[in-house]
Amino acid sequence: MGQQSSQTPETRLATFVAETNYGDIPTEAVRAAECAFVDTVGVTMAGSDGDAGARAMRIAAHEKGETTLLGGANTSSLLAAVFANATAGHALDFDDTALSATDGHPSVPMVAPLLAIGERNAAAGRELLTAYVIGFETQAYLAAPISPEHYERGWHATATIGVFGATAATASLLDLSQSEIRHALNIAASMPAGLKRNFGSMTKPVHAGQAARSGVSSARLAAEGVDADPTAISGERGFFDLYRGQEPPDLTAAHDLGEQWQLLTDGIDVKKYACCYYTHAAIYGAVQLLAEYSIGADDIESIRIEASQGAIDAVEYDDPETPTQAKFSMPYLIAYAVVNGTVDIDAFNQQSISDPEVEEIRKRVSFALDENRPYDDYGASVTVEMTDGSVHERTQEQPPGTADNPLTDAELREKFEMCCQVIRSEDSAETAYRRLDSLRNVEDISTVTGLL
Repeated sequence: MGQQSSQTPETRLATFVAETNYGDIPTEAVRAAECAFVDTVGVTMAGSDGDAGARAMRIAAHEKGETTLLGGANTSSLLAAVFANATAGHALDFDDTALSATDGHPSVPMVAPLLAIGERNAAAGRELLTAYVIGFETQAYLAAPISPEHYERGWHATATIGVFGATAATASLLDLSQSEIRHALNIAASMPAGLKRNFGSMTKPVHAGQAARSGVSSARLAAEGVDADPTAISGERGFFDLYRGQEPPDLTAAHDLGEQWQLLTDGIDVKKYACCYYTHAAIYGAVQLLAEYSIGADDIESIRIEASQGAIDAVEYDDPETPTQAKFSMPYLIAYAVVNGTVDIDAFNQQSISDPEVEEIRKRVSFALDENRPYDDYGASVTVEMTDGSVHERTQEQPPGTADNPLTDAELREKFEMCCQVIRSEDSAETAYRRLDSLRNVEDISTVTGLL
């Protein structure tokens, strides 16, 4: 926190949110935010049509209002739409992550509020991008002192850290004062919730919905004069104190807001597969290994995956019965990849889960701990034993689509188009993509939401 170390985290954050303008943000960070909007809107469109997303959309459609529900023809009240859109955005577990910076999925709790409030206020794309970057930096700032112990303890950081990002982003877009922002963040300190115990169920995406909705509520309450304790985040029995692990929070771990940009140093990881990120390196490694040695399903005696304890904790369904459980099943995902050459959205339907060929391979896949990997490491080792007794091995240290090795613009566009098949008009999907991809040039965000 450099020269600002004498300030409380709450005051430092409030000052940063209030004083940061579009011109302060590096061009590379603006571009990263545009890509985040493209990706998050795409996965929200796809998620609006299944499981928790579809159910949240149906509930929201009963509310009267003018805020767009993405992926359909309905509108709803502001808070109901924010909740439904954010839930849909996380419903497929296809949304981006920023595990080095936030320990969770940073975009989904923020994009839904920004689109909804931006639509209501006819906000320009630059305003949304500014608010997004501010929200991302806020999440990274508050995650650093308590990570990864916070996540290890069982909290879902997408919800518990994401609510602060949603609050800061909303406060920026609403142009709240420094005092109002400080109260908003401290109000938000009473909102975090989200249990890893619910991974593999439809409640997990609900975490993103509630974080987005709570962030908007926190900012709007502060704007109406609701106050909060000034140290509800960093004070005794505040957020840091209660949500940390066994060790006290390390306040020196927080970065210099406005000087260092975690969106650039740690970056965003865009998902190639619609499932738990802990499985991605293993899936990609297995696909590459099988292609390298021209291995077919009938050639395989067994497959062994070794990964970190974080992966073991998160990916616990060896024999999934539902699509949501399948997203957290290493044996199933590897088996599906062996049979189909990749893991696509079709992997997460009941027909695929019951596929006899996939089921036969799944029984040959084992998943074990690699004790040499740190808890939150996302790499994996893949060992394939052949029916002829030979063995092939591959270690995949990083999943595809990381900040260091991002998806290309063409791959990101391909993902968006795949996700937006729910849009009836190809012209609308194409126009939406172009406007989101150059969001800084959009004068009124409602010209985008109207297409969705």
